[in-house]
Amino acid sequence: MTDSRDWFPSNEEPNPMRAAQAGMKPALPKRFYKHAGIEERDGLFHLTLDGRTAKTPNRQALAVPSRALAEALAEEWQAQGGEIDPSTMPVTRIVNSAIDGVAPRQAEVVHDLVRYAGSDLVYYRAGEPERLARSQEAAWSPVLHWAKEAHGARFSLGEGVMHVAQPEEAVAAIRRAIERIDSPFALAALHVMTTLSGSVLIALAHVAQRLDADQAWAAAHVDELYQESVWGEDYEAMERRRRREADFRAASLVYRLTAPEN
Repeated sequence: MTDSRDWFPSNEEPNPMRAAQAGMKPALPKRFYKHAGIEERDGLFHLTLDGRTAKTPNRQALAVPSRALAEALAEEWQAQGGEIDPSTMPVTRIVNSAIDGVAPRQAEVVHDLVRYAGSDLVYYRAGEPERLARSQEAAWSPVLHWAKEAHGARFSLGEGVMHVAQPEEAVAAIRRAIERIDSPFALAALHVMTTLSGSVLIALAHVAQRLDADQAWAAAHVDELYQESVWGEDYEAMERRRRREADFRAASLVYRLTAPEN
Protein backbone atom coordinates (compact mmCIF):
# COMPACT_ATOMS: atom_id res chain seq x y z
CA MET A 1 0.00 0.00 0.00
CA THR A 2 1.09 3.57 -0.65
CA ASP A 3 -0.10 6.34 1.65
CA SER A 4 0.43 10.09 1.70
CA ARG A 5 0.49 10.77 5.44
CA ASP A 6 4.07 12.04 5.37
CA TRP A 7 3.26 15.04 3.20
CA PHE A 8 -0.51 15.60 3.25
CA PRO A 9 -1.73 16.84 6.67
CA SER A 10 -4.01 14.60 8.71
CA ASN A 11 -7.63 15.64 9.19
CA GLU A 12 -7.49 14.57 12.84
CA GLU A 13 -6.31 18.12 13.60
CA PRO A 14 -9.57 20.14 13.97
CA ASN A 15 -7.97 23.46 13.00
CA PRO A 16 -7.27 23.37 9.24
CA MET A 17 -4.52 25.98 9.44
CA ARG A 18 -2.65 24.05 12.15
CA ALA A 19 -3.23 20.82 10.23
CA ALA A 20 -1.73 22.37 7.11
CA GLN A 21 1.26 23.70 9.05
CA ALA A 22 1.78 20.34 10.72
CA GLY A 23 1.97 18.70 7.31
CA MET A 24 4.54 21.13 5.92
CA LYS A 25 8.04 19.78 5.34
CA PRO A 26 11.26 21.72 4.78
CA ALA A 27 11.90 19.59 1.71
CA LEU A 28 9.37 18.03 -0.62
CA PRO A 29 9.38 14.22 -0.83
CA LYS A 30 10.94 12.64 -3.88
CA ARG A 31 8.67 11.02 -6.41
CA PHE A 32 8.80 7.28 -5.74
CA TYR A 33 6.59 5.95 -8.55
CA LYS A 34 6.54 6.00 -12.33
CA HIS A 35 2.88 5.61 -13.19
CA ALA A 36 -0.37 6.77 -11.57
CA GLY A 37 -3.36 4.70 -12.58
CA ILE A 38 -6.90 3.65 -11.64
CA GLU A 39 -8.29 0.33 -10.47
CA GLU A 40 -12.04 -0.30 -10.17
CA ARG A 41 -12.93 -2.43 -7.18
CA ASP A 42 -16.00 -2.84 -4.97
CA GLY A 43 -17.87 -0.10 -6.80
CA LEU A 44 -15.11 2.47 -6.27
CA PHE A 45 -12.23 3.74 -8.36
CA HIS A 46 -8.91 3.49 -6.53
CA LEU A 47 -5.81 5.53 -7.26
CA THR A 48 -2.82 3.26 -7.86
CA LEU A 49 0.86 4.17 -7.96
CA ASP A 50 2.85 1.59 -9.92
CA GLY A 51 -0.03 -0.80 -9.35
CA ARG A 52 -0.15 -0.35 -5.58
CA THR A 53 -3.30 1.12 -4.00
CA ALA A 54 -2.71 4.62 -2.65
CA LYS A 55 -3.95 5.68 0.77
CA THR A 56 -5.02 8.91 2.46
CA PRO A 57 -3.10 10.49 5.36
CA ASN A 58 -5.36 8.53 7.74
CA ARG A 59 -4.51 5.30 5.89
CA GLN A 60 -7.85 4.85 4.20
CA ALA A 61 -8.10 3.79 0.56
CA LEU A 62 -7.74 6.76 -1.78
CA ALA A 63 -10.86 5.79 -3.68
CA VAL A 64 -13.74 7.76 -5.20
CA PRO A 65 -17.17 6.89 -6.62
CA SER A 66 -16.57 8.44 -10.05
CA ARG A 67 -14.16 7.28 -12.76
CA ALA A 68 -13.84 10.85 -14.00
CA LEU A 69 -12.80 12.04 -10.55
CA ALA A 70 -10.32 9.17 -10.24
CA GLU A 71 -8.86 10.23 -13.58
CA ALA A 72 -8.45 13.78 -12.25
CA LEU A 73 -6.63 12.35 -9.22
CA ALA A 74 -4.35 10.22 -11.36
CA GLU A 75 -3.62 13.18 -13.62
CA GLU A 76 -2.40 15.24 -10.64
CA TRP A 77 -0.13 12.45 -9.44
CA GLN A 78 1.19 11.72 -12.92
CA ALA A 79 1.95 15.41 -13.50
CA GLN A 80 4.33 15.58 -10.52
CA GLY A 81 7.99 16.04 -11.38
CA GLY A 82 10.95 14.77 -9.41
CA GLU A 83 9.27 15.86 -6.16
CA ILE A 84 5.69 15.58 -4.88
CA ASP A 85 4.23 19.03 -4.23
CA PRO A 86 0.82 18.96 -2.47
CA SER A 87 0.25 22.63 -3.31
CA THR A 88 -0.15 21.61 -6.96
CA MET A 89 -2.63 18.83 -6.12
CA PRO A 90 -5.89 20.53 -5.07
CA VAL A 91 -8.14 17.67 -6.17
CA THR A 92 -6.13 15.20 -4.07
CA ARG A 93 -6.28 17.51 -1.04
CA ILE A 94 -10.06 17.84 -1.34
CA VAL A 95 -10.54 14.09 -1.77
CA ASN A 96 -8.31 13.37 1.23
CA SER A 97 -10.38 15.83 3.27
CA ALA A 98 -13.63 14.24 2.11
CA ILE A 99 -12.54 10.72 3.05
CA ASP A 100 -10.69 11.43 6.29
CA GLY A 101 -12.46 14.52 7.58
CA VAL A 102 -15.92 15.04 6.09
CA ALA A 103 -17.32 11.50 5.76
CA PRO A 104 -17.22 10.78 9.53
CA ARG A 105 -18.46 14.28 10.46
CA GLN A 106 -20.95 15.33 7.82
CA ALA A 107 -23.39 16.86 10.29
CA GLU A 108 -20.63 19.12 11.64
CA VAL A 109 -19.70 20.24 8.14
CA VAL A 110 -23.34 21.01 7.31
CA HIS A 111 -23.60 23.06 10.52
CA ASP A 112 -20.47 25.01 9.61
CA LEU A 113 -21.83 25.79 6.16
CA VAL A 114 -25.16 26.92 7.58
CA ARG A 115 -23.32 29.41 9.80
CA TYR A 116 -22.25 31.23 6.63
CA ALA A 117 -25.91 31.67 5.70
CA GLY A 118 -26.33 33.74 8.86
CA SER A 119 -23.65 36.26 7.88
CA ASP A 120 -23.03 35.81 4.17
CA LEU A 121 -20.80 38.16 2.21
CA VAL A 122 -23.61 39.21 -0.10
CA TYR A 123 -25.74 40.77 2.67
CA TYR A 124 -23.31 43.58 3.50
CA ARG A 125 -23.23 46.51 1.10
CA ALA A 126 -21.14 49.64 0.82
CA GLY A 127 -23.00 52.95 0.93
CA GLU A 128 -20.16 54.58 -0.95
CA PRO A 129 -18.29 54.99 -3.19
CA GLU A 130 -21.06 54.70 -5.70
CA ARG A 131 -19.05 52.62 -8.17
CA LEU A 132 -18.36 49.95 -5.54
CA ALA A 133 -22.01 49.94 -4.46
CA ARG A 134 -23.08 49.42 -8.08
CA SER A 135 -20.58 46.59 -8.53
CA GLN A 136 -21.85 44.84 -5.41
CA GLU A 137 -25.43 45.22 -6.55
CA ALA A 138 -24.66 43.82 -10.00
CA ALA A 139 -22.73 40.83 -8.64
CA TRP A 140 -24.73 39.93 -5.52
CA SER A 141 -28.37 40.72 -6.24
CA PRO A 142 -28.67 37.87 -8.79
CA VAL A 143 -27.41 35.49 -6.07
CA LEU A 144 -30.07 36.70 -3.63
CA HIS A 145 -32.73 36.50 -6.33
CA TRP A 146 -31.71 32.91 -7.03
CA ALA A 147 -31.90 32.02 -3.31
CA LYS A 148 -35.44 33.43 -3.18
CA GLU A 149 -36.47 31.79 -6.44
CA ALA A 150 -34.93 28.36 -5.83
CA HIS A 151 -35.33 28.01 -2.06
CA GLY A 152 -37.86 30.61 -0.95
CA ALA A 153 -35.12 32.23 1.15
CA ARG A 154 -35.44 36.00 1.63
CA PHE A 155 -32.49 37.64 3.31
CA SER A 156 -32.02 41.09 4.85
CA LEU A 157 -29.34 43.51 3.68
CA GLY A 158 -27.21 45.87 5.71
CA GLU A 159 -24.77 48.68 5.09
CA GLY A 160 -21.25 48.42 6.42
CA VAL A 161 -20.02 45.62 8.68
CA MET A 162 -22.57 45.65 11.53
CA HIS A 163 -24.18 42.24 11.88
CA VAL A 164 -27.67 41.89 10.42
CA ALA A 165 -29.82 39.11 11.89
CA GLN A 166 -31.33 36.94 9.18
CA PRO A 167 -34.83 35.38 9.18
CA GLU A 168 -34.75 31.92 10.71
CA GLU A 169 -36.89 30.51 7.92
CA ALA A 170 -34.42 31.73 5.28
CA VAL A 171 -31.45 30.15 7.04
CA ALA A 172 -33.48 26.96 7.52
CA ALA A 173 -34.18 26.85 3.78
CA ILE A 174 -30.46 26.97 3.04
CA ARG A 175 -29.86 24.26 5.63
CA ARG A 176 -32.33 22.01 3.83
CA ALA A 177 -30.57 22.65 0.53
CA ILE A 178 -27.21 21.72 2.03
CA GLU A 179 -28.56 18.65 3.81
CA ARG A 180 -29.72 17.27 0.47
CA ILE A 181 -26.04 16.90 -0.51
CA ASP A 182 -25.27 13.46 0.89
CA SER A 183 -21.98 12.81 -0.92
CA PRO A 184 -19.02 13.60 1.38
CA PHE A 185 -17.00 14.51 -1.70
CA ALA A 186 -19.57 17.02 -2.92
CA LEU A 187 -20.00 18.37 0.61
CA ALA A 188 -16.23 18.79 1.03
CA ALA A 189 -16.08 20.59 -2.31
CA LEU A 190 -18.93 22.91 -1.33
CA HIS A 191 -17.16 23.69 1.93
CA VAL A 192 -13.94 24.59 0.10
CA MET A 193 -15.81 26.87 -2.32
CA THR A 194 -17.65 28.52 0.56
CA THR A 195 -14.58 29.21 2.66
CA LEU A 196 -12.63 30.51 -0.33
CA SER A 197 -15.45 32.81 -1.46
CA GLY A 198 -16.78 33.80 1.96
CA SER A 199 -20.27 33.01 0.72
CA VAL A 200 -22.30 29.83 0.90
CA LEU A 201 -24.91 31.49 -1.33
CA ILE A 202 -22.38 32.17 -4.09
CA ALA A 203 -21.12 28.58 -3.77
CA LEU A 204 -24.64 27.15 -3.93
CA ALA A 205 -25.61 29.38 -6.86
CA HIS A 206 -22.51 28.14 -8.66
CA VAL A 207 -23.19 24.43 -8.11
CA ALA A 208 -26.79 25.06 -9.20
CA GLN A 209 -25.30 26.44 -12.44
CA ARG A 210 -26.76 29.89 -11.87
CA LEU A 211 -23.20 31.30 -11.94
CA ASP A 212 -20.28 29.84 -13.85
CA ALA A 213 -16.88 29.60 -12.16
CA ASP A 214 -15.69 32.93 -13.55
CA GLN A 215 -18.82 34.73 -12.36
CA ALA A 216 -18.75 33.08 -8.94
CA TRP A 217 -15.10 33.92 -8.33
CA ALA A 218 -15.56 37.51 -9.51
CA ALA A 219 -18.64 37.93 -7.30
CA ALA A 220 -16.63 36.80 -4.29
CA HIS A 221 -13.96 39.43 -4.95
CA VAL A 222 -15.93 42.54 -5.88
CA ASP A 223 -14.42 44.58 -3.05
CA GLU A 224 -10.87 43.38 -3.69
CA LEU A 225 -11.10 44.08 -7.42
CA TYR A 226 -12.47 47.54 -6.74
CA GLN A 227 -9.56 48.32 -4.40
CA GLU A 228 -7.10 47.19 -7.07
CA SER A 229 -8.78 49.45 -9.62
CA VAL A 230 -8.22 52.39 -7.28
CA TRP A 231 -4.80 51.66 -5.76
CA GLY A 232 -3.27 49.37 -8.33
CA GLU A 233 -2.46 45.67 -8.28
CA ASP A 234 -0.31 44.07 -5.60
CA TYR A 235 1.74 41.16 -6.94
CA GLU A 236 1.67 39.08 -3.75
CA ALA A 237 -2.07 39.59 -3.31
CA MET A 238 -2.68 38.59 -6.92
CA GLU A 239 -0.57 35.45 -6.49
CA ARG A 240 -2.50 34.46 -3.37
CA ARG A 241 -5.77 35.00 -5.19
CA ARG A 242 -4.53 32.98 -8.16
CA ARG A 243 -3.69 30.01 -5.92
CA ARG A 244 -7.02 30.26 -4.14
CA GLU A 245 -8.84 30.43 -7.46
CA ALA A 246 -7.13 27.21 -8.57
CA ASP A 247 -8.43 25.56 -5.39
CA PHE A 248 -11.92 26.96 -6.02
CA ARG A 249 -11.96 25.56 -9.55
CA ALA A 250 -10.69 22.20 -8.31
CA ALA A 251 -13.51 22.12 -5.76
CA SER A 252 -15.98 23.00 -8.50
CA LEU A 253 -14.69 20.04 -10.52
CA VAL A 254 -14.91 17.65 -7.56
CA TYR A 255 -18.48 18.76 -6.88
CA ARG A 256 -19.52 18.37 -10.51
CA LEU A 257 -18.07 14.85 -10.66
CA THR A 258 -19.61 13.59 -7.42
CA ALA A 259 -22.86 15.51 -6.83
CA PRO A 260 -26.06 13.42 -6.80
CA GLU A 261 -27.04 14.39 -10.34
CA ASN A 262 -23.76 12.90 -11.54
